[in-house]
Amino acid sequence: MRKVQGALAKPAVVKTARAMSLFGEHAGGWLAIGAVGALVDRERRGEWLTAAAGVAAAHAASIAVKRVVRRRRPSDPEVQVLVGTPSKLSFPSSHATSTTAAAVLYGGLTGKKLTPAVVPPMMVSRLVLGVHYPSDVVAGSALGGAVAWGVRRFMRRRRNRG
Repeated sequence: MRKVQGALAKPAVVKTARAMSLFGEHAGGWLAIGAVGALVDRERRGEWLTAAAGVAAAHAASIAVKRVVRRRRPSDPEVQVLVGTPSKLSFPSSHATSTTAAAVLYGGLTGKKLTPAVVPPMMVSRLVLGVHYPSDVVAGSALGGAVAWGVRRFMRRRRNRG
């Protein structure tokens, strides 16, 4: 984390990381995108709503794991905490969880490869801001991917039935 902050925590990067943090807080930005998708893409409204529910489920799963694991956020005098957090719990990163779920689910609906474009920047942003250990963001991303996999499987089954 010290090396990440030393190399990347320049004013423009921190400003961007803070904006990403605000967007990802409680999966709010991702849920808003799902709602817009449902409004705009009327033919697949149900799929967009299911995908958004999957993002919400991924976020909820990360909160549940946090409450079980109870790992405290990083506390190192050489690491600056550059953003506020809603809790003192760190593992897994809810931002990485919901971002990965959104990238996989919305990418499937748009036909775009969103995961490489949005997941690594969100993961790195949590380290730049000093609020997560690397293992927090990796575990969060894995959890988000697992939830998204289950939701995509459910969506495919539903599509094949109807």
